[in-house]
Amino acid sequence: MLSNPVDRIDTSSDESWPSVFRISPLIRLTLLCLYVGLTIPLPFLAKVTAAPVSPMLLWVGIGLGAIALYGALSERVILDEEAIQVTYPRWVPHLFRKGWSLPWTEVQELKCRTTGQGGLVYYFVSKSGKGYLLPMRVVGFAQMVKQVEAKTGIDTTDIRPLAQPWMYLILLGVSLILLLIDGWTIWTALHL
Repeated sequence: MLSNPVDRIDTSSDESWPSVFRISPLIRLTLLCLYVGLTIPLPFLAKVTAAPVSPMLLWVGIGLGAIALYGALSERVILDEEAIQVTYPRWVPHLFRKGWSLPWTEVQELKCRTTGQGGLVYYFVSKSGKGYLLPMRVVGFAQMVKQVEAKTGIDTTDIRPLAQPWMYLILLGVSLILLLIDGWTIWTALHL
């Protein structure tokens, strides 16, 4: 189903190269809202309950966590004539998030794997047998997959994004409700 045919398709005349795909703004907004909703009340509650952890230490931890999350959500997928790459901005330490690059000539196949939650993810398998996760939460996923098919000749008609937008819209709605509850919790903590 997802094996590589003998001949690769030539896309040298395609004007869309290189292409850059970023993580969906809906996904970024949702995850950042959820992070804020889960963490912002903690310093206020630590102060009110006289917890052994300093509220200032919690603020520093929340700030560092927000920077780390934003860095992870700044992933870019770059497709050009030579390779597919997953990169991060220079300010994201390589120890924290490592990108990867795979030349089109090294792509042997695209394998499907089931996640623990029952979803499907896909891995590029190189000629050396190493696996590279196909990023699935990018804006323009269908266009990216078509370009992968054009460069590799691998049939990608069955490949779908891991999560649909409606799932993130529901999570965003729940996150916004959590932020409202957080506002009430913080107001209550400050007025005790």
